[in-house]
Amino acid sequence: MEEKKKRLQTLYDDFESDAAPYKTEAVCGRGCAFCCSDAGSIHITTLEGLVIRDRVNRLPRPRQVTVKKALAADMKQRERKKPCACPFLMKNRACMIYELRPFACRRIYSLKVCSRDQHPVINRQVMAMGDEAIRALQQLDDSGYSGHLSYILYMLDNPAFISSYLAGEYRPESVMAFGKTHGIIINRLMGQAGENFRP
Repeated sequence: MEEKKKRLQTLYDDFESDAAPYKTEAVCGRGCAFCCSDAGSIHITTLEGLVIRDRVNRLPRPRQVTVKKALAADMKQRERKKPCACPFLMKNRACMIYELRPFACRRIYSLKVCSRDQHPVINRQVMAMGDEAIRALQQLDDSGYSGHLSYILYMLDNPAFISSYLAGEYRPESVMAFGKTHGIIINRLMGQAGENFRP
C-alpha cells in the first residue's frame, strides 16, 4: 500500500506539472473557496481516502472529534440531497488537508472569478488531462472504489471493510447495499468498461 501511495503522489505531481502552463491566468487565490463550498460533490478513491484518514487519525483528539462530526453531518446532508461545504474547509476558508487534498480538488481552477452564477472556467486541455488522470487513479486503486469524500471515509472506518481493502481483496459484494444507495463506483469496472456500481 505504501508503494501505491507513492504512485498516487506521482500522479498528482505529473498532473500539476502538465497543467501548469494552462493555469498561469487562473484567478484562484488564498481564501477563494467556492469549489469547497458550492461546486458540488468531492469524489475520491479509496486510496485517496486512506491517505486522508491517516492524517485525520494523527490530529489532536479534539480536532479529530470535530472533523468526524463534520464528516457525519456532511454525509447526512448528502443523503438528503442537500449540498454543503467540504468538512475540511476551515472558518478562515483554508483547507485543513491542503497538501493531501484529493485529485477532485487539484484538478479544479478557474480563469474567471466564481460565483453561484459563474462556475469555474477551465481549459479544455486541462479537463481532458484530468479525465485521463482519474482513469489512472482508478486503475491504481483497482481493488477499491470511488465516491463522495464522506462516504468513502465512512466505509474506511468500517473495520471489516478496511481490513479486506488493506489486504488487497476485491469484494464488491461487501459494500453492495451501501454502494447502490450512495453512488459508489467500483474502480475496476470503471477501468475496464466504464460502468457504475454493479457487484
